[in-house]
Amino acid sequence: MKALIVEDKVYIRKGLLNLLELIETNTQIIGECESVKEAVIVANACKPELVFLDINLTDGTGFDFLDQTEHLNFKVIFITAYEEFALQALKIGAVDYLLKPVDIEELQTALKKVYALPISEQKKQINTVKQFWKNEGSQLILSLHDSFQVIDLNELLFCETDKGYTTFYCSDGKKHMVSKTLKEFEEQLSNANFTRPHQSFMVNLKFIDKYDKSGQIHLKNGKKIPVSSRKKETFLSTFLNWNKS
Repeated sequence: MKALIVEDKVYIRKGLLNLLELIETNTQIIGECESVKEAVIVANACKPELVFLDINLTDGTGFDFLDQTEHLNFKVIFITAYEEFALQALKIGAVDYLLKPVDIEELQTALKKVYALPISEQKKQINTVKQFWKNEGSQLILSLHDSFQVIDLNELLFCETDKGYTTFYCSDGKKHMVSKTLKEFEEQLSNANFTRPHQSFMVNLKFIDKYDKSGQIHLKNGKKIPVSSRKKETFLSTFLNWNKS
């Protein structure tokens, strides 16, 4: 199988080449690229059957490369550092990926899987990843007991944390509980128009119906959320400024 390595770190490329030489494989490396622009030119000219594809490149992402490549009849094994969002996207798409630095056993496993997988099936998986990636910031993936649940943050009413668990309440009436504290989601939620009026809650500003001066938020579905005295001033500032915008 003719393979192309698209990775901007020289030591990762060399390490991957060394590992491929150590294992019995029919993989023949036909080129190495470090940018989207270079990879598109090489892939269109050489028509690889397999691409080891880094997600973050010097001039874009691996998905930019896939969008710009005319010859898409190749299989893909993604390469990524331990970046939470990237791993979430890859897991939700169920595609094969390797964490940096690449481990030889994981490489062997990925090669066996990708050899056996029809290209048509992998294209579906990659499209799932690409769609999720394009919606970065507006979606959240929750790791449940037996699955990964995608949450549209525009439809998330509020979150409540209790004893190390956090429950996510959605506008369709569904709720999902994970064994993580609210603190682990606070940054992403804050960037998506959520506010934390109480240690135990984060609320989507768009679903607030009113705030009464007794210290409660009334959501549009009738749910009431307390505002702690310590967070009252910060909440009111956020709420009133958001309403103006």
